[in-house]
Amino acid sequence: MASSGSTSGKKSLNTVTLLFKLPYYTQWGQSLLIAGSEPALGSWNVKQGLSLTPVHQDNELIWCGRVSVSAGFTCEYKYYVVDDNKNVLRWEAGENRKLVLPEGVQEGDVIEIRDWWQDASEALFLRSAFKNVVFNATEDVKKEPQSASLNKSLDPEDIVVQFVISCPRLESGSTVVVTGSNPQLGRWQAQDGLKLSYVGDSLWKAICVLRKSEFPVKYKYCQVSQAGNSSLELGPNREVDIDLSSPKQSRYVVLSDGALRDAPWRGAGVAVPVFSIRSDEDLGVGEFLDLKLLVDWAVNSGFHLVQLLPINDTSVNRMWWDSYPYSSLSVFALHPLYLRVQALSDAIPADVKEEIQQAKKQLDKKDVDYEASLSTKLSIARKIFDLEKDKVLNSSSFKQFLSENEEWLKPYAAFCFLRDFFETSDHSQWGRFSQFSKEKLEKLISEGTLHHDVIRFHYYVQYHLYMQLSEAAAYARKKKVILKGDLPIGVDRNSVDTWVYPTLFRMNTATGAPPDYFDKNGQNWGFPTYNWEEMSKDNYGWWRARLTQMAKYFTAYRIDHILGFFRIWELPDHAATGLLGKFRPSIPLSQEEFLSEGLWDFNRMSRPYIRQEILEEKFGSFWTVIAANFLNEYQKHCYEFKEDCNTEKKIVAKIKTSPEKSLWLEKENNIRRGLFDLLQNIVLIRDPEDSTKFYPRFNLEDTSSFRDLDEHSKNVLRRLYYDYYFARQENLWRQNALKTLPVLLNSSDMLACGEDLGLIPACVHPVMQELGLIGLRIQRMPSEPNTEFGIPSQYSYMTVCAPSCHDCSTLRAWWEEDEGRRSRFYKTVVGSDEEPPSRCTPEVVHFIVQQHFDAPSMWAIFPLQDLLALKDKYTSRPAPEETINDPTNPRHYWRFRVHVTLESLLADKDIQATIKDLVTSSGRSFPGKKVEGADESGEKLSKVQLNGKA
Repeated sequence: MASSGSTSGKKSLNTVTLLFKLPYYTQWGQSLLIAGSEPALGSWNVKQGLSLTPVHQDNELIWCGRVSVSAGFTCEYKYYVVDDNKNVLRWEAGENRKLVLPEGVQEGDVIEIRDWWQDASEALFLRSAFKNVVFNATEDVKKEPQSASLNKSLDPEDIVVQFVISCPRLESGSTVVVTGSNPQLGRWQAQDGLKLSYVGDSLWKAICVLRKSEFPVKYKYCQVSQAGNSSLELGPNREVDIDLSSPKQSRYVVLSDGALRDAPWRGAGVAVPVFSIRSDEDLGVGEFLDLKLLVDWAVNSGFHLVQLLPINDTSVNRMWWDSYPYSSLSVFALHPLYLRVQALSDAIPADVKEEIQQAKKQLDKKDVDYEASLSTKLSIARKIFDLEKDKVLNSSSFKQFLSENEEWLKPYAAFCFLRDFFETSDHSQWGRFSQFSKEKLEKLISEGTLHHDVIRFHYYVQYHLYMQLSEAAAYARKKKVILKGDLPIGVDRNSVDTWVYPTLFRMNTATGAPPDYFDKNGQNWGFPTYNWEEMSKDNYGWWRARLTQMAKYFTAYRIDHILGFFRIWELPDHAATGLLGKFRPSIPLSQEEFLSEGLWDFNRMSRPYIRQEILEEKFGSFWTVIAANFLNEYQKHCYEFKEDCNTEKKIVAKIKTSPEKSLWLEKENNIRRGLFDLLQNIVLIRDPEDSTKFYPRFNLEDTSSFRDLDEHSKNVLRRLYYDYYFARQENLWRQNALKTLPVLLNSSDMLACGEDLGLIPACVHPVMQELGLIGLRIQRMPSEPNTEFGIPSQYSYMTVCAPSCHDCSTLRAWWEEDEGRRSRFYKTVVGSDEEPPSRCTPEVVHFIVQQHFDAPSMWAIFPLQDLLALKDKYTSRPAPEETINDPTNPRHYWRFRVHVTLESLLADKDIQATIKDLVTSSGRSFPGKKVEGADESGEKLSKVQLNGKA
């Protein structure tokens, strides 16, 4: 039975009945309820909410519930799917619904509220990226009262219908009408239809009185532009009917009709790291204020989005290793590398100005010189700080910044001081400061210390970084360009965050990824994995604070390695590669499972399988030297690693420090790889915390340990391997993601995209769809099995499509590096049996780029390098030099710089016009006015044809 409630026990209040109806199909054991802000709906306690009862109506399952409330009742509410114990399984997306009863309701009236479940994909357009940037059209619309007065008294044959529609994508100056089959709705003439009023939050409402005899009524919503042009929504006619046979007839019907049905919105963007930008003003590296020029170029090229890599401070080692942007020193602090020192003051002395000019010339190199640029900027910033520190630090603007950010800023400044004082970021080496406490922090940052100016300098730099990035972000919003940030999956183990919040991290582990497209040996990123159980105790407060901080600058973000929120590839901290890991969380293989199948020799399966013939095959005649230095023979022709080299990191250390290292100086890399292969020659990984639990080694069939087993053992291991990786974990991983990801998504109103590349569990895409997360599709990394190249025309709407990304080679390099693959692409994707050009010409680029522009994906986002390849002028640089990252190299130097300045790109009308034409011809949305044609001295890049195909 449907439950009921009341807002008050006072019988003198007029009461009315609310009848909620929602069409929704559930699975067995699931039901729906409403929780809301008032006691009648549980005061947001789901277990005390209004339970709904299913009723079959035609071909639909309608969930219904009644509740008595006072006539002046208002509330916010949401629908939830729950199990038999009222545990929440999912809830509808978007902002809370707001219920305001129509005026004129009287004692005993029944108000029927017909809702539609709010899908996450519909709610995307209420996110700040669209609401405050792309559309931002209703900001000037006059907000009108949420209830409207009836202009007539009602008789028994009258039914009051309230139309409610969400229009987040409404064009500026437009209005909304409802038109339909009866006179009050204009008989399908938009100019005579019922005009709706804007009530805020993208909602439009209107009421009208209909006679019972007029039902059923067919209708549609219609946009009317400022010029009077009307545009009817897509899809079939909507219909409202009433049950004339019901003894308790609804006098009022509220039609909460969801969103106006419009063609799928599609946009485009450009991706480039801040450090890769080149401008006339920078000091050897891109800067936050350069983003204003990049936004101008994006607008001229028809782009609604600029995507960046992470911009947080990574200064862990104080050397070029810190160029890796995903290894944060602090997830809150911005990187001083992106500071524009010229903008620190209006009164920079002449000698400092001259120093800046000299630095510009010295640092204007082909690639980023990370160490030189950072040290130069900090040195100049310190000189300006010394001149104006009191003026800036006593300003109201700075004091407000400090007040709003002190929770992370003070520990960050203290950490930077201690890092430099102890000459290491490894806080375990900091003596009495190795354990963080607020008492120690307050002493470290107090005014009376000799180093107080050092602390204040870090405040000063962060304040100016905040001001400069905020200026660029505001400029982007004004130009209707979304700034999209990047949320790294991990933090450096020697970071502010692991110092201040050590219980949130599993410091004896490392994060990585199993073997995939990027690296056949897997990846080891070195970050500690998260202690999700501990994080859940304050409802993931650390994550919520991260997202809140990001939302100060960005209106969209990319969740790096979103698979890590389902399960993470966890490695022991003594691992150097990413191969010998296990998923966390995961259900391991138990000893009992193996014993029941007749497998009992766990040492044979879980210890490195090293036999003399394997050593001879791998090391040739040098095997005896290897055996003598690294191995013990525990029985004839059978070997095990010595204690001082029985992990990957121990092997690395011994190769470098052994007294015998002169024997292998010429062969160090080959020996290390060979010893790693021996160590990884296992089929099971024993759980270090429970010796009766095991995890199958990834790609175990590639090992000689597996090949030398009997057939029965092989078959059992194959079956259990498949079960572990592709079956038994799915529900566990789904539940894990549904605990964590909604917290991220609800922490801000930014638009969220997930990087879902790699080994994708079956549960990932359904969960992403349920939560309204936009996935990523890279053509050379198709998610479909047994497919070499993705087909952009077949991508789903809720995706970002791109020809390449920062973690792989550029389009040009990819085309030119593999002749066989190039020929297969030319035949299967281009559809030609001819020999493809060996060079990635602008015609080839145009064909591939146009495929992505034309794709159904909501977003097409292109690395800047791939866009510049549309013009021969920008392809003089060798293609491999444009690669941003090599995932197979854990010590890759992230230093790529675009070889032309933004100022010169802005002056090139040809390429902007070419890109803008691709945007407009594909039907994608674009901001601003059209790019003007090419200047007379330059050729206008035209649409090209590749082998007769446009």
